[in-house]
Amino acid sequence: MSHGTHTRRQLLRIGGGLSMLGAAAPFAAQLAAAGSAVGQSAPDYKALVCVFMLGGNDANNMVLATDTDSWNRYFTARNTGADPIALMPAGMAPTPIGATNTLTGRVSAAARPEAWGGVLPIVPRTIQTIPTGSGTRTFGLHPHMGPAKTLFDAGRLAVVANIGTLVRPVTRAQYEARSVALPTNLFSHNDQQSTWQAGRTEGAQTGWGGAFGDLLTGMNGTSALFTAVSTSGNAVFLSGKDVVQYQMSTGAQPAVVINGQAGTSLFGSATAPGRVREIVRDTSAASLFASDYATTTSRSIGAATSLNAAFASPGVTGVLAAPAYRNPITGATETNSLAVQLQTVARMIASAPTLGVKRQVFFVAIGGYDSHDVQNVAQPNNLSKVATALAYFDEALANLGGVNMREAVTTFTASDFSRTFTTNGDGTDHAWGGHHLVMGGAVKGGDIYGQFPTIGMDQTGFKNPDMTSSYFIPTTSVDQYAATMGRWLGVSETNLDLIFPNLKNMVSRGLGFL
Repeated sequence: MSHGTHTRRQLLRIGGGLSMLGAAAPFAAQLAAAGSAVGQSAPDYKALVCVFMLGGNDANNMVLATDTDSWNRYFTARNTGADPIALMPAGMAPTPIGATNTLTGRVSAAARPEAWGGVLPIVPRTIQTIPTGSGTRTFGLHPHMGPAKTLFDAGRLAVVANIGTLVRPVTRAQYEARSVALPTNLFSHNDQQSTWQAGRTEGAQTGWGGAFGDLLTGMNGTSALFTAVSTSGNAVFLSGKDVVQYQMSTGAQPAVVINGQAGTSLFGSATAPGRVREIVRDTSAASLFASDYATTTSRSIGAATSLNAAFASPGVTGVLAAPAYRNPITGATETNSLAVQLQTVARMIASAPTLGVKRQVFFVAIGGYDSHDVQNVAQPNNLSKVATALAYFDEALANLGGVNMREAVTTFTASDFSRTFTTNGDGTDHAWGGHHLVMGGAVKGGDIYGQFPTIGMDQTGFKNPDMTSSYFIPTTSVDQYAATMGRWLGVSETNLDLIFPNLKNMVSRGLGFL
């Protein structure tokens, strides 16, 4: 009999059935009731949005230290190879295509850094000193991330430096001696994507976004099915013990289409579609399997009907549309899939009052970051898409049905890992620690959090304390990053320890950006 119970449970989970159990479900009971995580006095609505850059984003060209000491080491390491990937220093104007750049002596082309102008200066609120000498450290963003600079300067976007998967803090000496525990299968795309999202390698069943949902879904009442929402297919990040991610397509109306269930004619009969709906939703079958299948189907149809009705309301149809996008390298107009996904997220958030949803976790993703070669062609466009999409989302949130929802939504980036500090000739290879962005009205933006690493490869008289081989050892763990956001969302310290068992190994439990 126990085997039969397990089979029914699995069926319901596939269809989203157990998400309706909310805080009364076993895992939520284990971690503690949702009421202990957030009280009734908590703000009406909060959402966490994960923007995953699939493939391993080269964060070394996204956020850069630009003081003379750091810049010289950076430029020396990356201004080499058949197609150098070193960016131009802050303040340098774009070199006209076809002209020779005075710094590199190379002819400028659309897919060469000389044509993009210098990195965009950002001034963090917290002064940082140069680690290898005296003076104040300075920083910049990739030249094609102008919208992100605007958000940083406005105080709604922050940088979190040198994050990576960690079991416990690791020094260079410890790493080289393999004297402390390290994450399993470092540098593996699938395993590190899973470890970022779930704390375990490929095959993990639950992620920390889903665990947050397990605890907070009780606040969503009869709309608990919309607690964890993905616009990018199945993601372990959103899988809970009881919460099942609700997967949506993007850009379409209605929001969810269940083929056949909304038809007006079947086999020439106007009454047949309604009869079919009755049959597939009939829970009176003698078979437990058939009854549970009907329950799940009925719930799915009901959820789609509710969501489609909410999406048809003026407050949702009036959500700012994702803007047209131009590839900065080719000049071609193309779809910014990330902005389109965030438009769907904005619509879901605008629907929250109608649906009665108060806590949500979202997952959106964009691929193309595995830049082993032709990085100068791919990465500028990819980073431009992220910056443009974040700026669009920030603007859309400022007016959802006449309400400014920026304070209620925190958006953060994640990726498999960063890339090697050195170039392989026209790209970069798999590495470890990298920098990430956090955006929102509640974010203490305009600053850099965590320890920004010492820049550069080992040279005569210089042994970099933050690097081994050609990549950075993380000084901030994914657990610290995630726990900071979980605490803001309403998860208790006790439950954070259960979700992130390695958190107790870290020097601090949070990063202060929220």
